[in-house]
Amino acid sequence: MIEIVDYRASWPDEFQVIARALRSALGELALRIDHIGSTSVPGLCAKDVIDVQISVRALDRSVVDALQPIGYSVAHDISRDHRPPDDDGPDENWQKLYFRAPANLRRTHTHVRVQGRPNQRYALLFRDYLIAHPHTAAAYGELKRRLSVSLADPDEDYPDVKDPAVDLIYLPARLWATTTGWNPGASDA
Repeated sequence: MIEIVDYRASWPDEFQVIARALRSALGELALRIDHIGSTSVPGLCAKDVIDVQISVRALDRSVVDALQPIGYSVAHDISRDHRPPDDDGPDENWQKLYFRAPANLRRTHTHVRVQGRPNQRYALLFRDYLIAHPHTAAAYGELKRRLSVSLADPDEDYPDVKDPAVDLIYLPARLWATTTGWNPGASDA
């Protein structure tokens, strides 16, 4: 079952605690560590799971080796992101490493992506666009609430239905980025 909860003011602080531990383990391997996803957007309802993006130079064994000692495990069944319908670049642009946090820590979705690739920028642009457009964020939140209670198998179907909806936000977000000169700015941690 997927439970969507109201925004919690504690999420940014919880992210900072997680990010400090990740930064300590990764050192210079992490070019940036960002709070992404719905929990990073003030006022937006979300699953109570902190989404973290770690940007690196390359997806290689050194990242796995750095995170395993602090209890993170790589999910080998998740190795790429959803690809927007208008993308015609190489498949590697959507590759990632996905880690599960240890059972005794705050639940996270920890994504490791290559700095500058479209999937790395996608997550940051999506977050920043929703922050700048609170009415869009509210509509997206309502969609998530309805999906969580109306799908026959929410755990299985939720991402399959949500991904195209996210694309509907991402496509105007790209235009917004172009017209505003958007830049992801400094890392969150």
